[in-house]
Amino acid sequence: MGTRKAAPARARTASSRARAIPARATATGSRAKAAPARAKATSTRATATSSRAKAAPARAKAAPARAKAAPARAKATSTRAKAAPARGKASSRSIGSSQLITSLADRPERPGRSLVTRNHEVIQRWARARGAKPATIAGTERGDRPGVLTFNMPGYRESSRIREVTWDDWFRTFDSRRLNLIYQEQLRDGRQSNFFRTENPNREDG
Repeated sequence: MGTRKAAPARARTASSRARAIPARATATGSRAKAAPARAKATSTRATATSSRAKAAPARAKAAPARAKAAPARAKATSTRAKAAPARGKASSRSIGSSQLITSLADRPERPGRSLVTRNHEVIQRWARARGAKPATIAGTERGDRPGVLTFNMPGYRESSRIREVTWDDWFRTFDSRRLNLIYQEQLRDGRQSNFFRTENPNREDG
């Protein structure tokens, strides 16, 4: 009698194991399907890593180029800043109405045009074309520095008070006072013009 009761129990156990086999097979199939996806993801990460590695030398190569370009931009900015007219609360209207000349390559828009510059080369070219020498007005000196800046120009503004100075002294004073040179290249009829004046944006003597 005990033996007959055990037989149905073994049959039920066998049936349970039989049902578990398809479940394990299904799980194994799912893992098998997931494996290519993981492999593909791994390949994608490897490709991205390789792309970043290839891009790194390009970024490293571009960095020195940007570093080299920075001083050039800074120099150009500095040049424009030096050439631009100095302005103050008391700046005259003539600065705003004058054409800005920043380099030897700049030319007046028309004869008789009022010009303004702080560029040393432009000023020297203008003076030398007229035989003018850098000068100051005697009696206006400030210690050992030149006083009112002017030019000693043959046949023009001759005065016993004009005292010639060096270009270095003239420009040192010009820059320290942040002066502007307002001038003309030509009269309206095209003849050479000798008009000039130095202006301090704070209305001190030029």
